[in-house]
Parts: sequence; structure tokens; C-alpha cells
Amino acid sequence: MKKHRRSAVALSVFACAALCAAARAASFPLKGLVLWPDQAAAHPELQDAVSLEFLYFTPSRVAVAAAPDGGIVYDWSALDSILDGMASRGHQAVLRFRYEYPDETVPEYPGVRGATGVPKFVKALPGYKETFARNPGGDGPTWYADWSHPGLKAFALRFISDFAERYDKDPRIAFFEAGFGHWGEYHVHGTDVRLGVNFPDKDFQREYMEILSEKLRETPWCVSIDAAQEKYSDLARDPSLRALPFGLFDDSFMHAGHDIGSKGDDDGWNERCWLEFGADRWKRAPCGGEISYYEKKDQRQFLDPRGLHGVTWERAAAKYHISFMVANDSLDGRFGTPARFREAALACGWRFRLVGASVEPAADAGAGAVLVVEIANDGVAPAYHDVRAAVGAARSEETLKGLLPGETRKLRVPVPPAAGAGLPDAAALSAGVALVSSKLYPGATLPLER
Repeated sequence: MKKHRRSAVALSVFACAALCAAARAASFPLKGLVLWPDQAAAHPELQDAVSLEFLYFTPSRVAVAAAPDGGIVYDWSALDSILDGMASRGHQAVLRFRYEYPDETVPEYPGVRGATGVPKFVKALPGYKETFARNPGGDGPTWYADWSHPGLKAFALRFISDFAERYDKDPRIAFFEAGFGHWGEYHVHGTDVRLGVNFPDKDFQREYMEILSEKLRETPWCVSIDAAQEKYSDLARDPSLRALPFGLFDDSFMHAGHDIGSKGDDDGWNERCWLEFGADRWKRAPCGGEISYYEKKDQRQFLDPRGLHGVTWERAAAKYHISFMVANDSLDGRFGTPARFREAALACGWRFRLVGASVEPAADAGAGAVLVVEIANDGVAPAYHDVRAAVGAARSEETLKGLLPGETRKLRVPVPPAAGAGLPDAAALSAGVALVSSKLYPGATLPLER
């Protein structure tokens, strides 16, 4: 399957504006359709219809040198400047590091088409030798990292650990995508995959994924559905790996042959990969990806209320329990309007509704009262981030994280005692309930339908 190139990411230097981002926050944070940073900056009319921006990044941009103590010397400013730009729009990142990208260049290796994202000091290690394919899959010249070299493997493990420790709690990053091969998507087209040579071996992959599982506690992460193929990975088959808390992303969502029984040529290849990881994985980890680039009309027409290849966005999002989806080329079609973007966001991810509210005395006499709110999830997927009910500065101990579609959950928020005798009025208090998250910018909230 040929991968179509995306629009380039603008690498302008933005001023950090995270603290004021709530004033420009999107209507539906932590879910919805995803644009590239340059597009989001160029389309202010989509400001509150979009909450997420997609970002490829290379380790070579931030890993400067080997440290004397065996660690790595970093300069994170290039990454931070792009994340700050997203924050200035009230948006958050779907971030993916990559090592291979056919026909692409990186600033560290100007003029080298298809250069890897391996830092210079790793490439300079004795015995390090990359392989090359002139035009794999028709996507252009591609260099492959030397995954036989212990120095690269040690670097990659240390790098992902350091990254996770630094950015796990950062509200600028909503989701992280992990992977290897072309575009970090767990496939290599047009050249033979050789584990431990041009693709990481399975033992290394296990270490890498276990580090992410340990270090990313507040940032949900995903791997490509193409990791279902045994020739690349054991993630879909090894019970201990399947138990890791990774979600899935699909880089060709809604193409003509996506589903089993569709009329396309691929005979449901994508859906079969989804099912290899289990039909209920979405209940504990996020699902996302990119609308197909196979045909120009895929991205441009998938928002057509009449559907694409016989399937509507609403139906596809519900079937696969989608939380986010890259739709950059939808802006080239007539359906990529702010109103349709908002509808698309409502059709994916969580959708919280206040069912009822009551007030109870606090357990400790004189401590005030407790507002009990019951909240339903009317969406197609749970929230994968910590989400709590708030009244002023008070927060519920319980969280809506993991609340499945069709279920309700009661959250208890402590409130001060009412003036005079009796308990505070539940209806009045519930009108002031907001949904907050540590993964949102200060002052930002999730919508709560009433």
C-alpha cells in the first residue's frame, strides 16, 4: 500500500502561551478531528472546532550529544516551540517520533532525501551502518536506521524513557503514538523487512513498549494496527505484551477496502488487524489514526453526510470507537467546515451528560456537604484521561476515566455548608459543576450536557 505524503509541518518559533490557552480552548478537548500545526494556525475559523494537532518529530532534533555519565544531552527547545504554538491556540498534540520517512529530509541532514531521525553522535559510533532503498513502495529514497547496532538500541531506550519522564504530565500532549518502520507505522513497503537490521528486533520492541507502559501514566499511547503482523511484532499475540495499556491507530481509516466484506481490493485488511488485538481493546486504551490517503477523495469526502465508500463518518467512528482522527486534507473538500468538524467531534470519543444531582451531609459533622452528581457517557468511547467533577476549587475523588458508553457513574464533590439550617440546594450547585482534567490547560473544561 503506497503511503501518500502529508503537508509539511511549519517549524516556526512560537511564544509559549499555555497559561492563557484556556481563553481560546476548543469546544471538545481531548478528542475530534486533527490538523497539522501549520493548518491550524492558518484556519482561525476552526479554532474551537479543533482541539488536536498532529506532529511528527525526530529524536535527532533534540538529542544533541552523549553525556559523560552515559546519558544524553538534550535541547528540547525545537519541540517545545511547536507545542507552545499549539498551546497558544488552546490545542494539544498527537505526537509521534519516527526514524524512517521515505523521501523526507530533516534539518540535521540537509539535502539527504529519506534521512533517518537518528542523532549524529549515534551515527558516528564505530560499526554503525545504515541501509538504503532507492524507491521502496514508490514512496521515494529511504534510509533505514541500523537496528543491529547496540548503541542505537541503547540510545532509543534511554531517549523514550527520558522523553516520557519529561512530558507525561505536560498538558500540551494529549496522545502519543509509538512505532517503527516507514512513518513509525509498523510497516516497511517495497523492501524486505529484516528484524534486527532495518527494523527493531522483537526483544528490543518489548523493552521499548514496557518503558512506555511504565513511564506514560497520564498520556495515553497507541501503536499502529499494522503491528498485528507477526513478521514485525508479537504485540498482538504475546499475552504479556497484549496486557500493556496501548491503544491503536489506523493510518488508512475508511479507505474502500477497510472493512471485512467491503467492495475494496484489500478484503478488510484493516479491520482484520484491529480484531487481532481484540474487539474490546478500546475499553481501556484509545483508538485513532488518519483518514485514508489512498484516493484523493477519501480525506476530502469522508465528512459527506451521505458517506464515503458506503460508510458515514458517524458509523465508522462508532464501530471502531474512535477518539481522534487526522483529517488534514479534508480542508481541500467542501465538507471540511467548522460546523461539520464540530459534528465530527461529537460523533467520536466521550460525550458526558448530567443525569441527576443530590446533596448529602458530609461524613464529618460540620464539614459541610457533598454534592453527588450522576454522569452518563453518551459517546462511543470512554475518556482515557483523568476527568473529575469540580465546583469552584473543590474536586471529586472519583474520576470519569474509563466510563464506558451507555454507563453512568456517581461523583462526589465536597461543598461548604449552606447559610442557615439545612443542606445546600442540589439544583443550584449542579448548575455550577464543571468537568476538569490535569491534562487540560488551566481554566479549560470538558463540556457537560444537561
